[in-house]
Amino acid sequence: MSDSLVVILRILEFVILFGFLLFTHEFGHFIISKLFKVEVEEFGFGFPPRIVRLFRLWGTDFTLNAIPFGGFVRPKGENDPNVPGGLGSAKPGIRLSVLLGGPLMNILTGVLLFSIVFSQVGVPQRKIVQIMGVNEGSPAQAAGILPGDVIISIEDEPIRSMETLSKLVYSNLGKEITFVVERSSEKVTVEVTPRTEWPQNEGPIGISMGNPVEQASMLQAVPFGFEMAYQQVRTLISLPGQLIAGTIAPEQARFVGPVGMFNIFSQTRELDEEQQAEAPSQPQGLNTLYLLAVLAVALGITNLLPIPALDGGRILFLIPEILFKKRVPPKYENLLHFIGFAALIALMVYITAQDIINPIVMP
Repeated sequence: MSDSLVVILRILEFVILFGFLLFTHEFGHFIISKLFKVEVEEFGFGFPPRIVRLFRLWGTDFTLNAIPFGGFVRPKGENDPNVPGGLGSAKPGIRLSVLLGGPLMNILTGVLLFSIVFSQVGVPQRKIVQIMGVNEGSPAQAAGILPGDVIISIEDEPIRSMETLSKLVYSNLGKEITFVVERSSEKVTVEVTPRTEWPQNEGPIGISMGNPVEQASMLQAVPFGFEMAYQQVRTLISLPGQLIAGTIAPEQARFVGPVGMFNIFSQTRELDEEQQAEAPSQPQGLNTLYLLAVLAVALGITNLLPIPALDGGRILFLIPEILFKKRVPPKYENLLHFIGFAALIALMVYITAQDIINPIVMP
C-alpha cells in the first residue's frame, strides 16, 4: 500500500472517529430536547449543505449533509422566545438542561470508552503496590529489589498505597530501612538506604511503582471508567492554575486544532500497529480507544467554557435569568454569540497554523 493511500485512509479514519464524538455531543442535545418536549426541526448527519432528507421521526427531519464530520441539532425557535414549543421560549431550567446535554453526553462517552479499555487490560488493585521497574545502579538494585516485587511493609508499617511508600522513603533519607516484599508467593526482607541526592526522574531509591491489575468484566470496569473521566476533568480544570504556578510547561498545555489532533491520532494508531505486530494475540487498538476517551471528555469540558457561541457561553447568559428572573435581550445575546463565533474561527485558524508550523510529537 502506497504512503499516500495510507495517509488518506488514516485521515478518513480520523474524520469518522472524531466525527462520532461530535455526533454524540449533538445527540445529547437532541435527547434532552425531546425529553423536555422542545421541538427539534432537524438532526443533521454531517454539516450543510444538505444532500437529502433521510426520514422524518417525532417531528424532526433527519438529514444527510455534504460535510461528513459530526452533526448538528436545530431546535425550533432556538434564539427566539416568541416561538411556541421552541427552545427560546422554554423555561430557563429546560434551556440549561438542553445546553448541558451535549457536554454530558461527551463525558459519558468518555466513561464508556475508558470502561472498555479497563475491561480489556484489567483494573488496578488499589491497595497493592508493586515494583514496576528498578533503575541501574540505584539503592533498590543494590538491595536486591526486583521488578514484580509487591511491597508488603516498610519498617513494619503496612503499605497500602504509593503515597504511604513515598512518605516513608522521603522521611528516611540516608537511613537504612527494612522492606518486606512478596516475590513468587514468598516473603523476602531487604535493607535499603534511600539516597539524599539522586539523578533526575529517579527518586531516592530508584524505582518505578504502580498497582497490579486484575481481569474485570465490563460492569466491574465502569466505576474505574468514571474515575478516569473525573481525573481527566480535574486535570483540564486545573491547567490554568498549573500554568500560572509554573508547575507545567506552556507547550504541555497548548491548544490543538484538527491538524494537531490528527497528528496525535496518527502517532497513536502507529503505536497500536506496532504493538499488534509484536503481540497479535493481545487486545488491539486500546491506545486509540484511550485517546478517543480523552478527546471525548476534553470536548465536553471545552464546550462548557464561558465563551460566546459555545454551550458554556449560552449558559452564561442564562445565569441572570435564573438568579434574578431577568432575561438578557435576545438581540444582544445573538450579537455576542456571532462575535464569539467569529473570534473562535480566528482562534482556530491561528491554532491550526501553529499545528502545522510546530507539529506535536508524542514522547
